[in-house]
Amino acid sequence: MKKILTLIGVSALGGLLTLGGYKLFIEENEPQQLAVEQVSDLPVYVPTNTNNTTTFTPDFVEAAEKSIDAVVHVKNTAIVSAPLTMSDYFFGRSQPRAQVGTGSGVIISPTGYIVTNNHVIQNANEISITLNNNKTYMAELVGTDEATDIALIKIDAEEDLPFLAFGDSDSAKVGEWVLAVGNPFNLNSTVTAGIISAKSRDLSGQNTQSFIQTDAAVNPGNSGGALVNTNGDLIGINTAISSRDGSYIGYSFAVPSNIARKIVNDIMEYGNVQNGILGVVGGALNSKAAEQLGTDITEGFYVSDVTEDTGAEKAGIKSGDIIKKIDNVEINKFSDLSGYLKTKSPNDVVNVTLIRNGSEEIVPVTLLRPSTTILQPIGYVKNASKQELKEFDVDYGVKISEFNDNYKSDWYNAGVEEGSIITKINGKKLYSVDDVQTAIKTRGYNKPLLIEIINKNGEKVIYRF
Repeated sequence: MKKILTLIGVSALGGLLTLGGYKLFIEENEPQQLAVEQVSDLPVYVPTNTNNTTTFTPDFVEAAEKSIDAVVHVKNTAIVSAPLTMSDYFFGRSQPRAQVGTGSGVIISPTGYIVTNNHVIQNANEISITLNNNKTYMAELVGTDEATDIALIKIDAEEDLPFLAFGDSDSAKVGEWVLAVGNPFNLNSTVTAGIISAKSRDLSGQNTQSFIQTDAAVNPGNSGGALVNTNGDLIGINTAISSRDGSYIGYSFAVPSNIARKIVNDIMEYGNVQNGILGVVGGALNSKAAEQLGTDITEGFYVSDVTEDTGAEKAGIKSGDIIKKIDNVEINKFSDLSGYLKTKSPNDVVNVTLIRNGSEEIVPVTLLRPSTTILQPIGYVKNASKQELKEFDVDYGVKISEFNDNYKSDWYNAGVEEGSIITKINGKKLYSVDDVQTAIKTRGYNKPLLIEIINKNGEKVIYRF
């Protein structure tokens, strides 16, 4: 009996010691339910099981295979004057020589239309195209647009050619993977990868460009090549690099496909580019500009003036309006505005979302042909009214609206004033600013520029530049 009681006592004591140890060492280290409830509304990192994780790696194989045969090597042969020797000076002659430049191009139709950069084929006497299968063809220049650096050429092949379809560059996103396909340093069929670093980049400082910026490696020879997304859709034409030495250092720039497609369509249909303008003057907002203008809006395009006889004026857009969107495209800087408008044509209607007196409005605007252009070395010229032409007793011509500051005094000394009429360029009659642009574009390389102007004395004088 005594042994049984002793055994029971030892068992009870062991149970008490076990319970006490649990309370003292284990239960105190466990998180309290109250603490969990106090922070339950905050984001909590929950580690995943590393044994089951998979790393996503983008696959560029399909996009590369789809695009590589549609990108061609472009060789431009131009005839230039060689350095003169003493005998050349003596006999008054110059030695012509062939100068060869190379670049890339993208086949955009099975019938052989190819888009490239204007600077790749500029001043070419001969353009040859080499396909990825090493077949070579002579190309014909269809048309160019110097402003966007886009050119259209064509080859005649025996069979349908592989080509790339234009994608929607407006839907491309910053951070999206892209491939640059071209022929850098004459290395045919080179593919590099990167991401879209930014959109609507302007490298000119004059708000005339709207590039896609990417960190895909692009070097001399890539110009005119393709920028494609992972589906193999053409979303840009590689055009420029930002570099001190002319080689890739981290950033390259492409003309968005929506702009290139519009330029190509215009060249094919009209022979030149049909621009539709909104007709507003102003600048992009930021914190400093907003403070000066007395507004708390720091993003958008502030309208400081509206050009007369434009769609914006006819639609009732006013100075002080802030443009936030055109159609579904957000406008945060001027290159957003100019880039989108380059995809539009005269008579297209766009919906302009603007802020006026603190309220948002949507105003439909019909884009019109530009009535003003720049003619160097004069300045701004614009379409002349019938009354203005009648005052100078002519039936055609464009009006000088504003001189270039660098030459203003020279023109006044020559008897030419703002308001004078320019009647011809290189013998071609001018009826609108479109004729001015055409005359400049079709002027031969190194050919003189002959401008016929009616001065303040009513005399027609030809000035040679």
